[in-house]
Amino acid sequence: MNILLTLVWLLILFAVVMLHVAYATYFERKIIGHMQVRLGPMRVGWHGLLQPIADGIKSFFKEDIIPENADKPTFLAAPIICLVAMMTSLAVLPFAKGWVLADIDIGLLFIFAMSSLASYGVVLAGWASNSKYSFLGGLRSMAQVISYEISMGLSLVGVMLMAGSLNLSEIVEAQGDSFLGMYLMPQCIGFFVFFISMLAETNRVPFDLPEAETELVSGYCTEYSGMRYAIFFMAEYIGMMVMASIATICFLGGWNGPFAVPFFPPLWFVLKVYLFMFLFIWIRATLPRYRYDQLMDLGWKLLIPLALVNIVLTACLKALIS
Repeated sequence: MNILLTLVWLLILFAVVMLHVAYATYFERKIIGHMQVRLGPMRVGWHGLLQPIADGIKSFFKEDIIPENADKPTFLAAPIICLVAMMTSLAVLPFAKGWVLADIDIGLLFIFAMSSLASYGVVLAGWASNSKYSFLGGLRSMAQVISYEISMGLSLVGVMLMAGSLNLSEIVEAQGDSFLGMYLMPQCIGFFVFFISMLAETNRVPFDLPEAETELVSGYCTEYSGMRYAIFFMAEYIGMMVMASIATICFLGGWNGPFAVPFFPPLWFVLKVYLFMFLFIWIRATLPRYRYDQLMDLGWKLLIPLALVNIVLTACLKALIS
């Protein structure tokens, strides 16, 4: 019975996430359209509401091209690795009290492990394509992920020290249900480092160099087409949702809000996650792309030292209070 119930929850979560991915692309195009004084999608459905469905059908029926000298099994597996790694991360996210598929004690570490695994898919895609453009794109992406995963991991050490746990539900409980209890203020340095690293980890502007189709021939996914190309972007949008959820859980008090909503407990959690999603889109519409040397300088010379300073300050504060 428990297995059946878990399967039902898995199917519901999968359906909700796929719907989120489809309409996140729609909202991104509409919001950027309004910021840049144009309409965005308007042709399919009222105000273009059915555009994501039309895009999905178009991608599904597009010709699936595989380069002649590609390593076929690895080429086919790479987008699946990216998608599965990101989908697996969703299992440990607590959307509300008790609303989590797997409430494990190392939830935060598990998400970092899955996020790193997704970057293997990117590198394998570049290598298996048998194209120098794809291979260089994959290497570029791996260097970026390694650089910013270090700063991201260090930025959350302060949160772990304050909560005394790696369990995501316990981190939310440790912050209490008031605004002053959130870790946003005492961990403002950690939040700053995490937010910048979050943009780089998900390959979003101004750190979207792994794809950069206008300058770098689309990077690691140059040789992909149709549905396989779409799977990479599905993984990217799920990755945005996972990172926004981690920011909500670790710095904004998770599902807690000014008042309880009994008919839909995850309401505050969802609103906070979509606030971060809006910030992702806003930044894409307004900031230019970094050069690669600027990207590396920011990660190694600013964010990592700042994260280390935050750990020392938090440890001293914790020792003084205790």
